[in-house]
Amino acid sequence: MNTTFSFLDYAIFIIYGIVILGVGLWVSRDKEGHQKNADDYFLASKSLPWWAIGASLIAANISAEQFIGMSGSGFAIGLAIASYEWMAAITLIIVGKYFLPIFIEKGLYTIPQFVEQRYSTNLKTILALFWLGLYIFVNLTSVLYLGALAMETIMGIPMIYGILGLALFAASYSLYGGLSAVAWTDVIQVIFLTLGGLVTTYLALNHVSGGEGVLAGFKHIYEAAPDSFHMILDEAHTQYINLPGIGVLIGGMWVANLYYWGFNQYIIQRTLAAKSLKESQRGIVFAGVLKLIIPLIVVIPGIAAYVMVNDPSIMARLGDAAQNNMPTLDAADKAYPWLLQFLPNGFKGIAFAALAAAIVSSLASMLNSTSTIFTMDIYKPYFNPKASDKRTVNVGRLSAAGALVIACFIAPQLAGLDQAFQFIQEYSGVVSPGILAVFILGLFWKKATNKGAIIGILTSIPIAMFLKIGPKGWLQGSSIEGLFPSLPFLDQMGITCLISMAIIALVSYMQNKGADDAKGIEISRETFKTGKTFNIVSYAIIIVLVALYALFW
Repeated sequence: MNTTFSFLDYAIFIIYGIVILGVGLWVSRDKEGHQKNADDYFLASKSLPWWAIGASLIAANISAEQFIGMSGSGFAIGLAIASYEWMAAITLIIVGKYFLPIFIEKGLYTIPQFVEQRYSTNLKTILALFWLGLYIFVNLTSVLYLGALAMETIMGIPMIYGILGLALFAASYSLYGGLSAVAWTDVIQVIFLTLGGLVTTYLALNHVSGGEGVLAGFKHIYEAAPDSFHMILDEAHTQYINLPGIGVLIGGMWVANLYYWGFNQYIIQRTLAAKSLKESQRGIVFAGVLKLIIPLIVVIPGIAAYVMVNDPSIMARLGDAAQNNMPTLDAADKAYPWLLQFLPNGFKGIAFAALAAAIVSSLASMLNSTSTIFTMDIYKPYFNPKASDKRTVNVGRLSAAGALVIACFIAPQLAGLDQAFQFIQEYSGVVSPGILAVFILGLFWKKATNKGAIIGILTSIPIAMFLKIGPKGWLQGSSIEGLFPSLPFLDQMGITCLISMAIIALVSYMQNKGADDAKGIEISRETFKTGKTFNIVSYAIIIVLVALYALFW
């Protein structure tokens, strides 16, 4: 497409880059007479206020997979894909109320450290390796690929240069400054991504309405594509396999969300760096509020693009340029980049800065958490238990750089993916159900044992792969193949998690004959007591979500 950028667009984008780099390096500087230690580098000196935590959570979460991938799913599926965002708001409340009090009380650097305290060092190492593989081979690579794809589509930058440019930009401040640099730049990044995203949504809806405004545009897309505004898909829908109707509300979506927001290092690390538990809980519920508006930024543009390409009168009004690189149901991830060409000069720079902010902030977050897990859970216990703070920080920087190099080599191999958001969810879903089962039982069932957890998590992957390939795949050509339907991957995740929990419970019960495990966690009603602000905002989020699902059922 190679959207034409004006001098003003380039100037806005360059200013964005300078601001982020400048703030990142300024925050990263060593204070006079103070050498960076592990707390400074990996947990931002445990000094983050609630608003920085909330902004950083969203900046770490929203990336190219949302702007490009979720807009693509909005084009292909409709508003139903917003369940990932809106149900995440409820999940954040659950995490803040029931998980954070235990994590912060234990003074954790990493989520695997909780596994060590609750179960064993062996299980901690298994999970640390799981996460390192997932971050490097799925998360980092997909964000680099989708970001470079957007740059190639919008500006004509060859993919390999886009990958290298994004990698170097994220590394320039995050490798040196650690979580402090990442979190404080995220506050700026979230302003850019929210403002730029809303600008794109506004102008897309304005184009749809022929210049009559955003409300007229929203009314038009609602009337032109009513099937795109159902949150719960009918079984006959072509995308039911990705979002299986009511199963989204009561099934595997909870596995995806609870795993991601509760036990995902590059997300939860921000909350561990809070000044206090109360500050951490306020930050996480603030992120829940922001989650409510994310579909306006990343899903509605995809639906608007769908209406535009299927309305000859709008296409005629947009001119010949609209025919270039037009999104289709088979190439839905082109929807968001395609829309950017219709933005006025100056606004293209804002929108592209928003996209870059989303990509770079997620890359920086993933790099920091990859280095934290490698350094604190692999390097320090196994290679150098007596490592000094200086050595620990340097190893963190080197491991992040190594992860980035690997991801840069792999990212171009993802070319050809469509609806990348679904790809990421599906392959993360092979690992997440077993991990979630281990954590939920470890937190809230004192009888869960280390042996049960290890057997449960190791069997969860073959169970997930069996369900993913499906009995139909294993039994292809046999007389009983037709007895086994193909399962939506969210249903696969839900079933895998339940089976894993059952295995853990059975092995634990047989091992201890029903007695509590020695490392079981003592909890009480006081453990989960939350402040007035947290409670009021949580109830407001729940009321808004009930209204949204009732309206768009």
